[in-house]
Amino acid sequence: MIVAKKAIEDREDIDFMVKTFYNKVRRNDVLGPIFNKIVNDWEVHLDHLTDFWEMVLLQSGPGAGKFNPIPVHKEVDNQTENNISEVHFENWLELWFETLDQYFEGEVAEYAKAHAQKMAYILLFKIREGRNSAL
Repeated sequence: MIVAKKAIEDREDIDFMVKTFYNKVRRNDVLGPIFNKIVNDWEVHLDHLTDFWEMVLLQSGPGAGKFNPIPVHKEVDNQTENNISEVHFENWLELWFETLDQYFEGEVAEYAKAHAQKMAYILLFKIREGRNSAL
C-alpha cells in the first residue's frame, strides 16, 4: 500500500512521526537494546520527544525553552560504559530519514532532517568531549 505523503503541519503530525520513528528504533538491532534498557516509561518519553520536535519544527507547544539534550545523551553514554559511537547516530539518522521520507514531504520535513543531522553531530562531539574531560 502506498501512503500519500503530507506536510508536517501540527502536533498530531509530529506525534505520529515520533511514535512511528521510535517503533523502528525499539526494533533496531543496534539501537533497540540501548533504548529499551534506558527508557522506563515509553509513553512519557514519547510525549517529551513530541514536545521537543514540536518546539523545533513548529516553534510552538509546551517545549519552548525547556530542552537541553546534551546532558541526557552524556548520561546514556555513561550507562552504556562509553560505547555510544558514530554507528549509533548513523542508525538513528537512517531510521529518522526513512520515517520522514516514507510519510512526509515539504520544507518542515526537510528541516527535520537537517536539524537531526546537526544534532547528531553536536551530541556525538559533546559525548566525546565529556569522555575526554573525565580523563
